[in-house]
Amino acid sequence: MSAETKSATSHLQAAERLGHVAIETVASAEAPLVFITEARIMTAAGEIHEQGYIAMANGRIEAVGVGAPPSTDGAHVIAAPGMVVTPGLIDTHSHLGVYPAPSAKAHSDGNEMTTPITAGVWAEHAFWPQDPGIQRALMGGVTTLMALPGSGNLIGGRGVTLHTVPRRGSRAMRYPGAPDGVKMACGENPKRVYGTRNSSPQTRMGNLYVQRSAFIDAVEYKKKLDKAEAPKRDLKLETLVGLMEGELLGHVHCYRADDMINMLQLADEFGFKIRSFHHAVEAYKIRDILAERDVSVSTWADWWGFKMEAYDAIQENAALLSEAGGMPIIHSDSARGIRRLNQEAAKAMAHGRRAGIEISENEALRWITYNAAWALGIEGDVGTLEPGKRADIVVWDGSPFSVYSSARWVFIDGVLRHDSKGESVPWSDFEVGQEVQP
Repeated sequence: MSAETKSATSHLQAAERLGHVAIETVASAEAPLVFITEARIMTAAGEIHEQGYIAMANGRIEAVGVGAPPSTDGAHVIAAPGMVVTPGLIDTHSHLGVYPAPSAKAHSDGNEMTTPITAGVWAEHAFWPQDPGIQRALMGGVTTLMALPGSGNLIGGRGVTLHTVPRRGSRAMRYPGAPDGVKMACGENPKRVYGTRNSSPQTRMGNLYVQRSAFIDAVEYKKKLDKAEAPKRDLKLETLVGLMEGELLGHVHCYRADDMINMLQLADEFGFKIRSFHHAVEAYKIRDILAERDVSVSTWADWWGFKMEAYDAIQENAALLSEAGGMPIIHSDSARGIRRLNQEAAKAMAHGRRAGIEISENEALRWITYNAAWALGIEGDVGTLEPGKRADIVVWDGSPFSVYSSARWVFIDGVLRHDSKGESVPWSDFEVGQEVQP
């Protein structure tokens, strides 16, 4: 690439970065030195300390160990006998903020269903921090989520990774340094939306035709970027070029195994990577392919049968993916389900064990922590309890896999964000005087 070409590309990248600057100044909350002691520490990195401690300061994990800490001078000490410490939970598929709950028509902003390719829209621009579901997700131990556009379009736009913290604007909630996702869809939804309008796509072959055509346009746009003078900005094609160059991560709504294979072939044709298939109830049929290609699967424990492509599901899906060396993730796609991701992981673990697949608690915990962090491109910073990682931590009042347990304390960047026995002030007034759908 010539110096002129690099200059043209860098100008485009600079313009792109301006689209991520928050107008809201976020003051750094004080994160003092805190020790949690006498607890069961589940690191999600392979180690479980039955009687251990964890120390955090300045937003980071300082130490994790067995027994009593060497010194707690000057620290806040939380004695937590009988409690369990885990990484903060991560949901790879949420529509909180873009489809607030309870649902009001005026705030349903998740699908720009005006054309099947809307790669230029960003979920961030529709995300409403007043959604009361955000605080409820935090109360369930969720510290990070990806807010995605819906699946009515073949390429629905960009998803954004957010911390579940109270802010006035969505950009100030962005997880620092997390790449955006690109939401794509295959199968029934896009062809239903546009087929009923007597427009394309109406079939699965129409789905792939429209998607391939969009990427062909992106390839041509990229060629123009390789010239000294950059072309006029095209937000749709910028997103697709970013995906092809690996700056954005591919997230694909897909249920059937054959549809997933078609999407993998599309990715090969245009040189991009799929980071995670979402829902993917037939992933067990191609688990060897997904494991070999390092494609994660964001799925449910036992939700299926609500449309034809969701029928051939099995409860052992996540366990079979783990057994094959893959990377399963339990996601929500639900304002209710996000509040109990830990219970959903427990169900998926139990289904696998009943089928004779030995799933450890560490592995099941990774389905809602490390694996999810990997899918969002932030696994080097969060997802396990290790020194140097971000102090996004949940203290449970019992086993996180028990229906009787709840999150006692939740920390984000080492700051206490939820105390189940403390005074709770609602973040949102959305439920006061709002007209909702019947």
